[in-house]
Amino acid sequence: MSSLFRENKTLFIIIAVGVFLIELEIFAIAAMKSGRTSKLEIRDARGNIVHVTDGNDLSSFNKYYFEKTFGPLEQYQVNLVTREDPFPFRAWFTAAIGIPIGAVLLFAFIAKAVGALFFGHPTDAPPADSSETGGMPHPEESRIEKLAATFGRLNIFAIGFIILTGVLAYWILPNFILYLGELGIETILRFKWFFLIIGIVLLGIFLWIIYLRYLLAKKHIDSQMEIEKYRLQLAATHGKPLELAAPAASGTAIDDHTTDDRQ
Repeated sequence: MSSLFRENKTLFIIIAVGVFLIELEIFAIAAMKSGRTSKLEIRDARGNIVHVTDGNDLSSFNKYYFEKTFGPLEQYQVNLVTREDPFPFRAWFTAAIGIPIGAVLLFAFIAKAVGALFFGHPTDAPPADSSETGGMPHPEESRIEKLAATFGRLNIFAIGFIILTGVLAYWILPNFILYLGELGIETILRFKWFFLIIGIVLLGIFLWIIYLRYLLAKKHIDSQMEIEKYRLQLAATHGKPLELAAPAASGTAIDDHTTDDRQ
């Protein structure tokens, strides 16, 4: 790695300066999109916006253009609207990582394609055989070389694609979720009676299921009470001691007493 940097020192310096300038421009654009912004809104007598311009006042050229198009400015209501825009962190983060990585990957792909098409350079170098190197390497050097070889076997395009996908997902997914939420709320408010009827129907079905389960449980309890009552009557008829049995064993007790009576 150090020999590669020494051989291509000028190229690495140019790349570093270019990436720094790109990052600086991205940050400057993001900073320009944040902060306090003021706009002039010109409305007619019915409250409709007829003209919007940036700034705290209307320049002479804009005033001349407006009066030539819409008439005297005194006939309209001028409102100054001030808004605080936060720093677009997600957009800045996505651009700060995605643009340099995308540019490097594009440059590497073009260089690799040109080398393969016109110069016939192999795309993948064969791994070095440890048996060809004389002597045993130092344990520390061996671990470092293994780690470097592990990272070297990874495809740079696959790594770049994964990073770009993660960055784009970080930027797109929150906006997509917010869009779906706003669309869902707007749809519910627009068709509120339809969703209200659907909700009432589902609530009615849920309450009906609960009522049916209540009737089933009540019928089961009544059946258990009748079975227990019949068992106690049979026990009293045969002069046996009255003992309350568990609900699960009541059916077995009735079958035993019925068999004794038949015998």
